[in-house]
Amino acid sequence: MKTIYFDCSMGAAGDMLSASLYELLDDKENFIKKINSIGLEGVEIKPEPMSKCGIVGTHMNVTVDGVSEDSIMHEHEDHEHSHEHSHGHEHEHIASEACEHDHIHSHEHITTDGHDHTHSHETENDHIHESETNGHLHDEGHHEHSHEHHHSGMHDIERIVNGLDISDKVKTDVISVYKLIAEAESAAHGRPVDEIHFHEVGTKDAIADVTTVCMLMDELKAEKVIASPVHVGSGHVHCAHGILPVPAPATAYILKGVPIYSGHIRGELCTPTGAALLKYFVDEFKEMPIMTVDKIGYGMGRKDFEQANCVRALIGETKKNAEQIVELTCNIDDMTPERIAFATERFFEEGAVEVFTTSIGMKKSRPGILLSVMCKEDRKEDMIKHIFKYTTTLGVRENISCRYTLERNIIVKETEFGNVRIKRSEGFGVLREKYEYEDLARIAKEKGISIDEVIVLLKCE
Repeated sequence: MKTIYFDCSMGAAGDMLSASLYELLDDKENFIKKINSIGLEGVEIKPEPMSKCGIVGTHMNVTVDGVSEDSIMHEHEDHEHSHEHSHGHEHEHIASEACEHDHIHSHEHITTDGHDHTHSHETENDHIHESETNGHLHDEGHHEHSHEHHHSGMHDIERIVNGLDISDKVKTDVISVYKLIAEAESAAHGRPVDEIHFHEVGTKDAIADVTTVCMLMDELKAEKVIASPVHVGSGHVHCAHGILPVPAPATAYILKGVPIYSGHIRGELCTPTGAALLKYFVDEFKEMPIMTVDKIGYGMGRKDFEQANCVRALIGETKKNAEQIVELTCNIDDMTPERIAFATERFFEEGAVEVFTTSIGMKKSRPGILLSVMCKEDRKEDMIKHIFKYTTTLGVRENISCRYTLERNIIVKETEFGNVRIKRSEGFGVLREKYEYEDLARIAKEKGISIDEVIVLLKCE
């Protein structure tokens, strides 16, 4: 099965995901020509080689009207300041949380209707325009851009995306990712989704990132997408409304149900855009499965940390019938066979793949049993609780095993004795068939013959 695996141990941003996927392509040059001709006016995407901790990868540099994100970021870091803008119309900026990562634009410049605009130097792309402060023009950079506030809601995003020269499938994917971001901002800021707006300054480069990832996923055509648990970073981020914890509210909302963790890296490692792209495309979040890797891509972020600031993408083949399984074991010497049988039934009812016991010798020469309960990773925590609930053990051990299985299905054979079910198992060059025991037993009882005789009669038909 063709599979893409994302290693998100250093977080995820939209540009890092796009760069890692770009490195998996066979024809990189034609893809860049394609993405730069989709009709996103004024936007150019340029892949650039970059090294982090001695590892060489790709950094996706996006320019809007000739202004590079990287140059903006450098200016932003050189000008430590904040400012307020007064406008004739009333809006309050719910500025998506500050990105202490590589591309500030990954946090869409969100607004909701209601109050005056308040900007922080942390919010994306504020610094690329001239700002009017207390009636005076304040030139914030070397780029001459007029500050015209046009606010795009979801319907405007849909209009822009639907006007691009991309397939209907990619259009649907891009709009769906944006809806995840809008819903997260709506939940984080307590405003209806139709009041969430994306600031035009930050819209084009963000659409470029999201569209690039969606086009690359369509080009690579993976049958399955898996990602590691996501490293979100730690500490706080600054926004127009104050200091917020990492992960920022919108990011945290998007990542509900996704395994995430913090760490010693100070900063925001996963952006709302990166989180939305992962949430939309990833089928499973877990450790890397057994796979034969064909290509590896490194998508680099601009900032430097003590560990490589990148997303790693791997593409290759995984076996349909190979999976990792959790084996939970414990030693017991004070339960009756009846109680063990009862516990075994409960474990199967709670989703155990297999339960079995092994006779063992324990300390003080006591005879005991080794109880083994096998389950899927997502059932592990519940299964541990059930083991403590239904047994007398004081401790449970965990082992991760690789499990290979044959494809199994049931076929029904019509016979003179009625329908008989046959279990068919195949894979790894093997094909096996076996009559269902209950059906054999029924016929044997009806005819007053043995099960072996029933099998002979069925084979003669």
